[in-house]
Amino acid sequence: MILILDFGSQYTQLIARRVREMKVYCEIHPCTLSGEQIKALAPQAIILSGGPSSVLGEASPTVDKQIFAWGLPILGVCYGQQLMVALLGGKVENAGHSEYGRTELKICGGQQDFFFSVEQTSVVWMSHGDRVINLPEGFEVWATSANAPYAAIANPARQLYGIQFHPEVTHSVFGKEMIHNFLFEIAKAKPDWSMANFLSSKSAEIKAQVGEAKVICGLSGGVDSSVTAILLHEALGGQLICVFVDNGLLRKDEAKQVGSMVREHYKINLVHVDAADHFLSKLDGVSDPEKKRKIIGHEFIEIFDQEAHKLQGVKFLAQGTLYPDVIESVSFKGPSAVIKSHHNVGGLPEKMKLALIEPMRELFKDEVRTLGRELGLPESFINRHPFPGPGLAVRIPGAVTKEKVATLQEADAIILEEIRAAGWYDKIWQCFGVLLPVKSVGVMGDARTYEWTLALRSVGSVDAMTADWTHLPYELLGRISNRVINEVPRINRVVYDITSKPPGTIEWE
Repeated sequence: MILILDFGSQYTQLIARRVREMKVYCEIHPCTLSGEQIKALAPQAIILSGGPSSVLGEASPTVDKQIFAWGLPILGVCYGQQLMVALLGGKVENAGHSEYGRTELKICGGQQDFFFSVEQTSVVWMSHGDRVINLPEGFEVWATSANAPYAAIANPARQLYGIQFHPEVTHSVFGKEMIHNFLFEIAKAKPDWSMANFLSSKSAEIKAQVGEAKVICGLSGGVDSSVTAILLHEALGGQLICVFVDNGLLRKDEAKQVGSMVREHYKINLVHVDAADHFLSKLDGVSDPEKKRKIIGHEFIEIFDQEAHKLQGVKFLAQGTLYPDVIESVSFKGPSAVIKSHHNVGGLPEKMKLALIEPMRELFKDEVRTLGRELGLPESFINRHPFPGPGLAVRIPGAVTKEKVATLQEADAIILEEIRAAGWYDKIWQCFGVLLPVKSVGVMGDARTYEWTLALRSVGSVDAMTADWTHLPYELLGRISNRVINEVPRINRVVYDITSKPPGTIEWE
């Protein structure tokens, strides 16, 4: 196992993703772990992440110094490099001229273990305000940049390596090669992390944990909850009971499709609760986005709990928690500032007093899709675009009404149909419409109209941490606009959202 110690970098999860992509298992833990706790994890190597702090600050995060004496391969990235230097007797100072963005890296010599297959001069991604100015004893300079004379350093005898740049981001041209070299040339890791092995061991673990008891699982129709349910069904058969709460805020015909897949294809026990009118009544007149999310979350928990109490022999609650959720809860920074709340992860275990099963808590989103393939799910389902837990309520800024939901459902169906027909669906992360609380004047059939505006949103991403707006062809945008305006009553204008994340979020609320 490769241990990644988190110092608060926005790229920490990206490091883990790069390691996992190379079929090496890794875990992220906060840098606040003691030396004993780190040793108990028995890592094969350690990566110290970057972070927003300065090692020159009095309250800057640190790590147990004894890890550098164990003989383990250790790679310090950006802040991790600076901390390693400071703890081992070197010196760090404020750079005076910060380096952010693409920078030219020059390798000083023929160091083949870390820089094997890397060109002598290449582009890397820098993000630092401090820099190393004196090396600890035994360290060598392996690469430089215009503003970082010690852009890459190493003490090969002690297997300690430090780099001032971020190899995990795509902007570092040979970043993957460097991570590969650290894993396989230096740490001698083995590429034995596979989804087939995960599925086999996880199924056995679930059977041992559950025994003869029953498990209840909330099914939303999304990829995460569906893969969770099918994995549990494969392991437990009839001991699994899924509850699908239709909140009336789903895509067009979503409830029918979910019921058909689960009941008819997989033969899973399914309780279908039609609560559309109930949710809409609770949302009546509510405009604040955070209040809407909390209402939807609260009502979902209440209804799910009511259904669970009707069942006999249920001792476990299954949730589709993913690794990013786990990392966030134990992050060095603590729980992140609330951008938006979500109802699928929290609340139910405390309310229902059931033992929790989270079979995918070790996986990233792309790994969930791989697991879905291992379980035999069709590609059309595995590659479905993410859909928010609170449903279309977060795509209707302002108060939510039955009329607005129906309008957006029709527009959304047209959007998805057109991007599929144009071959764009599998090329992008998400594409959807947002029904704006804005009316504008139009002319349709020689008559004046005063109707709503639809904002079209399309983004490309890998894990939703960052996203860029998609440059969809004008012809496709034109067809979508034309069909929505002509086929969906109450919409007479379509606009295109060209905001990236950051600064915007993917969803509007």
